[in-house]
Amino acid sequence: MKTKFESFCSPDVCKGCKFCVKGEKLVLFIGGKCSRNCWYCSLSKNRKNSPKAYANERPIKNSKEMIKEAIESNAKGAGITGGDPLVYFKKTMKYAKALKKKFGKKFHIHIYLPLNLVTEKKLLKLNKYIDEIRFHPSFLIDNSKHEEELNKIKLASKIFGKTNTGIEVPMIPDKKKEIYNTIKELKNYISFANLNEFELSETNFDIMTKKHTFNEDTYTIRNSITAGKSIIQKATKEKLKVKVHLCTARTKDCYQYINRLLKHNILPLGNQTDEGTVVYFAHYYEKLTTAKKQIKKLTKKFHIDKQNKRIILDMNEVINLYDKIKVARVEEHPTFGQDRLEFSIIGEQ
Repeated sequence: MKTKFESFCSPDVCKGCKFCVKGEKLVLFIGGKCSRNCWYCSLSKNRKNSPKAYANERPIKNSKEMIKEAIESNAKGAGITGGDPLVYFKKTMKYAKALKKKFGKKFHIHIYLPLNLVTEKKLLKLNKYIDEIRFHPSFLIDNSKHEEELNKIKLASKIFGKTNTGIEVPMIPDKKKEIYNTIKELKNYISFANLNEFELSETNFDIMTKKHTFNEDTYTIRNSITAGKSIIQKATKEKLKVKVHLCTARTKDCYQYINRLLKHNILPLGNQTDEGTVVYFAHYYEKLTTAKKQIKKLTKKFHIDKQNKRIILDMNEVINLYDKIKVARVEEHPTFGQDRLEFSIIGEQ
C-alpha cells in the first residue's frame, strides 16, 4: 500500500514513524562513534566518529541546549541516533531522561541501536525513558553473530513489548532474501520492520559506485524500491503480522524534513514558503546603535536579530525603504545556523 507520504507499507507503520512523517520528531544525534563499521553507513564525514552531539542541526553540549531546540522545533517526540547511542550510554540516558522530565510521558522517544553493546542491564535502564526500540542487525555485513543478535532482540521484546520492538535496515536489492528471512524469523518478537531506500552518501561513495547502479536522481540505488515492495507483498501474502514499511528518499526529503522545517519557530516578520524555508528582508549592520537610530526614523515595524547582526524589516514596507537604506532579501532554513539559500541586495544608501 502506498502511503500519502510516498512510502509503502503493509498493513501500517509503527508509532514512531507517524510522528516522523509529520515533522514532529527532534533528531537527537548523540555522537558519531559506533561499535560497528558498516560499509553502507551513510553518516557524513563531519559526524562520523565525532563525539559532538546535535539536536536537529544545533550542536549541543548539554540538556538545556537540547530542550531549547525541542521547544523551537515544536517537537512532540525524539529519535535518538548515532553512531551507536550505547557508546555514549550515560549521555543517552541523561538526555532521554531530560526530555521526559520536561515534556512528559506522551513525548515519544525511539532509539536506533546496533546490537554489539546491547545487554539486559542496559535494556532495562533504557526502558525507563525509551518508548520504541529499533535494532540494526549485522547480518548484512556479517552473519556470524546472527543467533546472538536474535536472542538479544527476543530479550528486548520481553522488556519493551513486541509492539515497541522492531528492526531497521537499508533496502539493499541483492540482500532481499536475507532481509525477508530475518523479518520472518523475528515475526513473533517484533511488530515492525523498516526498510530504508538505499542511498549514496559521501562516506560510502567509493564502494557504492563499484557495487551498484543508480536511479536518474543519481543518489538512490536502482531496484531498492522494487525489492522493498516485493518484501511487503510477500509478508502480506504469508500473513507475517509485521508492519513492513519501505521509507523512500522522497519520504525523508519531502515529508519528514520539510514538515519539520514548517513546524519550526521563525523570527518575527519572516515569510515562510511551502518548502519550509523563510524569506526575510533585512538591514545588516556593524553597529547596532547607529543602525537602530536610522531605522527608527523610517519605520516602527522591525525586529532586531542580534545573533545575525541584522534588523528584520516588514516586507510590506520594504518598497518605501530600499532607496534609503541597504536592504537584503534572504531565504534561509529556520533551523539553527540558518543555512542561507539565497542572498541578494535590493537597495542601498
